[in-house]
Amino acid sequence: MAFLQDIFVYEFLQKALITSVMVGIICGVIGSFIILRGMALMGDAISHAVLPGVAISYMLGINYFYGAVVTGVLTAVGIGFINQHSRIKSDASIGIMFSAAFALGIILITMARSATDLTQILFGNVLSVRTSDMWLTIIVGCIVIVVVVLFFKELLVSSFDETMAAVYGLKTRFIHYGIMVLLTLVTVASLQTVGVILVVSLLVTPASTAYLLTNRLSMMVVLSSFFGALSAVIGLYFSFIYNLPSGPVIALVATVLFILAFAFSPKQGVFWRMLKNNKRRTT
Repeated sequence: MAFLQDIFVYEFLQKALITSVMVGIICGVIGSFIILRGMALMGDAISHAVLPGVAISYMLGINYFYGAVVTGVLTAVGIGFINQHSRIKSDASIGIMFSAAFALGIILITMARSATDLTQILFGNVLSVRTSDMWLTIIVGCIVIVVVVLFFKELLVSSFDETMAAVYGLKTRFIHYGIMVLLTLVTVASLQTVGVILVVSLLVTPASTAYLLTNRLSMMVVLSSFFGALSAVIGLYFSFIYNLPSGPVIALVATVLFILAFAFSPKQGVFWRMLKNNKRRTT
């Protein structure tokens, strides 16, 4: 009850709640496609690749959003270029670009003077989110949701079978890079909430939880968004009440929800499968 009362009293808590819920929703939306396309490692790479852009933005005194988006998109393009023009496979090209970008980011952080702000970017602190960051997250969220709704059929077909999508005349490479841009935007919008280190948890875990509960992509996107938002709200509550860092708490809540689905999912749950196996043995 005290938490609910504080929400109506403190403006910083209102901004934190709005931002975290929006981040949970958009991470769930784009995370569903990341999971289906087997691009979880790409999500991890992009989340770390934005670090140099964040550091450069702080050094230049501009909003971190611009630098982070540029470096994130460049990393995605670089991974695709290496993969398409060499014998190097996708996972190796991701590892090359991811490690190089992250290493560059660490060097730039050392050179930058605003270490406190950069630490928040690394690990997240939604309780200190600014009004501009909140509105930026809302705008990014609206863009992501609108794009997914408008091009849902194309995303659906290309996510399940790229060959069939190409036969239908869809530009699969364009769709792939479009998803990379959306992934970069979502990653940047999530920096204040869960940070660079843990953003992949919100991209992958809620979507994986939803994947255990349904076989329909539309329902998976809805459930993934719900679990992402729920993880953000519960994580924000515990981080505020017990004075804990928001990013790790939100990531742990998302993991707990996944464990519950992993154990008790009606069709995929380990618990129910064990019960069925025991019944078969006794009969």
